[in-house]
Amino acid sequence: MFSWSGVGNEVWSGGGGVERGASVGDRDVPGEIALEARTRGHTSGFSKEKVKDLSVDTVLDTAICLAGYVLSASSPGEACGQHPGTGYLSLSKVVPFSHYAGTLLLLLAGVACLRGIGRWTNPQYRQFITILEATHRNQSAENKRQLANYNFDFKSWPVDFHWEEPSSRKESRGGPSRQGVALLRPEPLHRGTADTLLNRVKKLPCQITSYLVAHTLGRRMLYPGSVYLLQKALMPMLLQGQARLVEECNGRRAKLLACDGNEIDTMFVDRRGTAESQGQKLVICCEGNAGFYEVGCVSTPLEAGYSVLGWNHPGFAGSTGVPFPQNEANAMDVVVQFAIHRLGFQPQDIIIYAWSIGGFTATWAAMSYPDISAVILDASFDDLVPLALKVMPDSWRGLVTRTVRQHLNLNNAEQLCRYQGPVLLIRRTKDEIITTTVPEDIMSNRGNDLLLKLLQYRYPRVMAEEGLRVVRQWLEASSQLEEASIYSRWEVEEDWCLSVLRSYQAEHGPDFPWTVGEDMSADGRRQLALFLAQKYLHNFEATHCTPLPAQNFQIPWHL
Repeated sequence: MFSWSGVGNEVWSGGGGVERGASVGDRDVPGEIALEARTRGHTSGFSKEKVKDLSVDTVLDTAICLAGYVLSASSPGEACGQHPGTGYLSLSKVVPFSHYAGTLLLLLAGVACLRGIGRWTNPQYRQFITILEATHRNQSAENKRQLANYNFDFKSWPVDFHWEEPSSRKESRGGPSRQGVALLRPEPLHRGTADTLLNRVKKLPCQITSYLVAHTLGRRMLYPGSVYLLQKALMPMLLQGQARLVEECNGRRAKLLACDGNEIDTMFVDRRGTAESQGQKLVICCEGNAGFYEVGCVSTPLEAGYSVLGWNHPGFAGSTGVPFPQNEANAMDVVVQFAIHRLGFQPQDIIIYAWSIGGFTATWAAMSYPDISAVILDASFDDLVPLALKVMPDSWRGLVTRTVRQHLNLNNAEQLCRYQGPVLLIRRTKDEIITTTVPEDIMSNRGNDLLLKLLQYRYPRVMAEEGLRVVRQWLEASSQLEEASIYSRWEVEEDWCLSVLRSYQAEHGPDFPWTVGEDMSADGRRQLALFLAQKYLHNFEATHCTPLPAQNFQIPWHL
């Protein structure tokens, strides 16, 4: 036990006696603090009364003693030169630890050497290395074909296509820069507030919190397929699916380098040499938040006979990076450019097919490449905010909304409305993911909101009060029989609807929004609204994750 004593009557007591004039080390400190170290027992807790008249030397001496106790001694006395002992970092404890560490390093070095010797003596591995080096030097079709026979770390795969490769992609012409392609940015929450320094300081804590939530919990909840442990669990299935695409479908794997430096893993199946006319069309598939092209929605257009280009989100399987909206758009941009400039497809021969969260990159591509043939959105949604609020506590509403808008803004409807071409929406009637209540409540399916926003933008006069009300009734139908009943109740004449739309298009041109229905009766607007809703949206009686059969994969309707 030990005790501290000062010159006055006020002391710090630690259960020991007080000795005036005791020494610290080899130096006497009369009338200041005496530190008495005894090796028997442990000290009891200090009771602070008061300490005064402490000199600077006293404080320094005490600090030195305590530092020595922590670093190299077993008691304060040894730190002051009174008692020997063994410290926490003493030589007697460091030496055995260094022996253990050295042994482990030798074992690791031995394992590395044995692996190197095993690879060197393996003729198949040496042949693989020869092919890989030859492909890095010359990316001929034969070298790539031979390299595709091996499965190895995709980091070593040579880059097949660079985002700067097309001569037309120059910043002066609106192409991407190294900061990324253009995205639609959300409007400020307080447009009328001046962005002064004081306001910025006030918003700084909220912005920091939103950033941390988005880059930790938020991103992993939104894209669980980017979680390392999930990918490890799925790896055998992914390898099997990749082998099937290469061996059975003659798929060609390629690495694309996006403008942000991310490497995108793709798989291309070419059907242009077949007798099927669909093979002349390319379907670019955008997977869901836990989907991979090896086992994802690429199977649907493949079974339907189309040429297919699948790709993995940044951070999924062989693709690098993290799946934030900017990185997602950068990846989609280089995929479309690869399809046009390397694979040789014209934009008019490209169909974008997306499942679930892949609707963001699909609608971005449609907005950015308006000449593509069509867009098919399967089990997708209009906006992420309502779905994010569904799974988070009500008290987090402000934080969730701010985080999504600033860092995870998947504004599918806003992007889709900027596309002028054919669109088909596939709604899962038993969807449990993109409903905001329960799967049985079909009106809470956010695919309904995606359809309504698209129709209201393209046909604002038709989707006035009467048209909007009847389309909502049709969307609320729980079966095909009920849908047909509503359709027949309003006596929809399809030939008349087609003639009205074609006449308007011939007179005013194809660009949306249209003013058709402006001088039409309420009954006419109802018929036209129901006709358009049925053309733009098809129901599929299944849950969210059920694969879409090939017979349900159809080219979107257009005049």
